[in-house]
Amino acid sequence: MPGASPVFKYVLTRPQPDEPGMSVERVLAFGDAVFSIAMTLLVLDIGVPSGLTDSEVPGAIRDALSEMGSYLLSFAVIGSLWLAEHALFRMIGRIDRVLLYLHLALLAVVAALPFPTRLLGEYGHTTVVTALYAAVIAVAIGLVGAMALRLLAVPELGNVRLDVRRLRRMIWHDVVVVAVFGTSIPLAFASPGGAKYWWLLLIPIQTVLRLRWQAKDDEAAPAA
Repeated sequence: MPGASPVFKYVLTRPQPDEPGMSVERVLAFGDAVFSIAMTLLVLDIGVPSGLTDSEVPGAIRDALSEMGSYLLSFAVIGSLWLAEHALFRMIGRIDRVLLYLHLALLAVVAALPFPTRLLGEYGHTTVVTALYAAVIAVAIGLVGAMALRLLAVPELGNVRLDVRRLRRMIWHDVVVVAVFGTSIPLAFASPGGAKYWWLLLIPIQTVLRLRWQAKDDEAAPAA
């Protein structure tokens, strides 16, 4: 990895001993539990005040729509992180210290995600909350990418299903997502609403990436 800092090279490429008692299945099961709890906590913040009159209920529901929007966004993000985690763990044969710590850091961010989600639902019009939410998502995706980089740099951690091409694509995908959410942070200081629309860039970008990769796969496939 030319130009990488010594610390970066050390973290990603230096072999580390396996963590005793930490099988891939056990670590993944723990991660599943954290993801499921985080998803459940997201919906607990959605509600309307009690004791409303019939005329006040429609307004309370309209007020809750912003919370529902942030809930759906965060649910999609957590779901995507969970799918990425499983896709990565299908290629992991053993867990070393670096992978374990990166995974624990990812779970810490996922477990905390209901907090910025609640803030986004209540104060999504503010700069600080929009920037905070984007930063949390960027960190979470970045940690998934770091795990993929670790596996790519130390292929001895992989199993028979290790696919270098797929790993590289996962890393590119994570870089794009981090770039979109990361660049939205300074944009939020100019326009919080504009920063949220900036997140929508992921839809066409990911579509282009998928089509490009599919075309490459079709070219590489043997002719029938």
